[in-house]
Amino acid sequence: MNISGFRIRAAQKADLVKIVAMERSIAEAPHWSENEYAAMLGDNQNTENLLKRCLLVAEDMGKDRLLGFTVGKMIWLAYESIAELESIVVNEATRRQGVGRVLCEAVIAWSRKQGVLALELEVRTGNQAAIALYSSLGFKITGSRRGYYQEPVEDAVLMRLDLEKGF
Repeated sequence: MNISGFRIRAAQKADLVKIVAMERSIAEAPHWSENEYAAMLGDNQNTENLLKRCLLVAEDMGKDRLLGFTVGKMIWLAYESIAELESIVVNEATRRQGVGRVLCEAVIAWSRKQGVLALELEVRTGNQAAIALYSSLGFKITGSRRGYYQEPVEDAVLMRLDLEKGF
């Protein structure tokens, strides 16, 4: 499948069924409930702004087809604010066509807009393609967590992007 054009936009309620279906089709994706995703939509955010999430989708322009989605999270702490790239899921048929990169860049831009100092993530040790993508965006490996992932059990690589320095 060759993608001629796609766009990134904020997820809407109408996207939730597609998001959950795509997530369920990919074993490594986090399996959250539709209600958890619904809580990430614009009007459902924490009103105290201590925790804020963005749920963004990549859609094939003109075809109303979901190509992938991502979840970013921002937490305000007393001494600093940190963002996390919580999840990124790309339809298996459209991988290696730039969708994942553009979704990551959208979360980086969202994080900067929130005024956070850094963006962090965890990735499966065996997911070398994702580690290479994150590295190319400026993320640095900061550590690991043994046995962090289940089904299958796998270590996590911890990565961080300093947003003051850009990417």
